[in-house]
Amino acid sequence: MNSAMNKKLLALVAASLLVAALPTLARAQLPAGQVVQAVQKDPEGVISLNSSATVQVPNDWITVQFTTTKEGVDATVVQAGLKEALAAALAQAREVAKPDGHVEVHGGGFSLQPRFNAKGLVNGWTGTTSLWVQGRDMGTIAELAGRVQAMTVGSLDYSVSREAREKVEGDVAAQAIARFRAKAGDYAKAFGYTTFTVRDANVNTDGGAPTPRPLRMRVAMASSVSESLPVEAGSGSVTANVSGSVQLK
Repeated sequence: MNSAMNKKLLALVAASLLVAALPTLARAQLPAGQVVQAVQKDPEGVISLNSSATVQVPNDWITVQFTTTKEGVDATVVQAGLKEALAAALAQAREVAKPDGHVEVHGGGFSLQPRFNAKGLVNGWTGTTSLWVQGRDMGTIAELAGRVQAMTVGSLDYSVSREAREKVEGDVAAQAIARFRAKAGDYAKAFGYTTFTVRDANVNTDGGAPTPRPLRMRVAMASSVSESLPVEAGSGSVTANVSGSVQLK
């Protein structure tokens, strides 16, 4: 073998060794702790979708908040007035309280704040307290709201109860899933595919979130009012949402 052929052979061997060593050399030049990760492309024919469905449900839950505010120069007197008003309202509410969610009574917040004059000195006190009455027996609660004299009605809300919401969550979720699959089928045909398979999907309803309240009343009433509040519950909504991705085939 002549010298020229030896040089060519040595050159080929050196090139092969260099190619084999490139990954090791590249890793050796990376900063400590850094790892090279291969980028994996998403499979073709995968699309993301979302759908939703909503049903209207009669509002079957009423919540009334009673409030009162007292003012005075003596904090003790103001606090005593608040306690007296709350005790009187509680006594009336407990007379109509019923189990199993028909009429529930809950004590609300209690606060006492100082008032300041122009010189920054305390010249009086302002206190507030509240009482919540809620449940399914709208007639009884509306009548109570008109009879309580020690406190005024701060707010009146209608909503869908948890039990009523749970009864329709399965149906509304099924509607949302059907719309998701129908949409996936339409997209498969539009893209030139014949069918699809669901890769992943998430289904949730508004059961863990406040129910939308299209009818919300906030009323301020004089303490002399003795008539029952008008009841017009209206309806609320329960919504299911589906999101995920499908593989077109």
